[in-house]
Amino acid sequence: MRFGPVPLTQAEGAILAHSVALPQGRLRKGCHLGPNELAALEAAGLTQVTVARLDPGDMHEDAAALAVARALVADPDLAGLRLAPVGTGRVNLHASAPGLAEVLADRVQALNTVDPMITLATVAPWQRLADGEMAATVKIIAYAVPSTSVTKAAEAGAGALRLCPARRRTAVLVETQLSPQARELGIQPIANRLAALGVALAAHLRCPHDTETLAATLANLPPADLVLILTASATSDPQDVAPAAVRRAGGSVERFGMPVDPGNLLFLGSLAQTPVIGLPGCVRSPALNGADWVLERVICGIPVTGADIAAMGVGGLLKEIPQRGRLREAK
Repeated sequence: MRFGPVPLTQAEGAILAHSVALPQGRLRKGCHLGPNELAALEAAGLTQVTVARLDPGDMHEDAAALAVARALVADPDLAGLRLAPVGTGRVNLHASAPGLAEVLADRVQALNTVDPMITLATVAPWQRLADGEMAATVKIIAYAVPSTSVTKAAEAGAGALRLCPARRRTAVLVETQLSPQARELGIQPIANRLAALGVALAAHLRCPHDTETLAATLANLPPADLVLILTASATSDPQDVAPAAVRRAGGSVERFGMPVDPGNLLFLGSLAQTPVIGLPGCVRSPALNGADWVLERVICGIPVTGADIAAMGVGGLLKEIPQRGRLREAK
């Protein structure tokens, strides 16, 4: 592509590089200069204009952006993403349902190293998206790029993005109480988290805070795709009431504790092949915490192992929340 100022007599068919104010309006950058546009520029007293002119083998910014975006999601229905109309060298990709964004970072990085004029920006891996929320944007910075670069970028980024929609549709919450008169610990933020991914809270059960009673409750739960446990007293050890009750009911505990704060006291297990999440007390706040990262992945059918939770420590220091009983740092 050739870029720079040219006399008006040589500008026909070129792309206007910068907007130009005219007595009767404005010629916007990116427009193709035809006879009418050139006449308007001449009438305004201009003798030259800055333009971009495509060389053989160049691809216009819109065509390039669309080609790269289509390569990212070769089958939009399977990828769970839809492409917005192209314009000014940009194509935005939006979630077609609530879910988590799977981003193959190595492919994104490979695409972005092909040509500085071809760019892809995405949300963070596993970020929760609402229906219609933007997941990524392809932007061609120049007015045109070599078609060979577009081909290489499309190949490098092929299949780099997809949406993982919710796979589990119902959840049961078991809340323990220290006394029959104890107040509800605050489940609305939990219900809101579930609803954000289209999961219904099918049952909310309460029982005394002791291992035997909780185990009996867990052994007789109504059918659901996910079991959540919120204890009246914080779970402080793998042998504490809630994880012990899961094992007593015939289940298993995959991981107790996570390197994310708030959220340290979460545990993950299973009961009759149904995932069980022992929720930390910070879920009573709507603020982002480590439980969100595990809960959302489990809901969306993404495998979560103890090793996966261990890897969450990078970036795992989150904001303080007012509900926290003891702040990390005293003021």
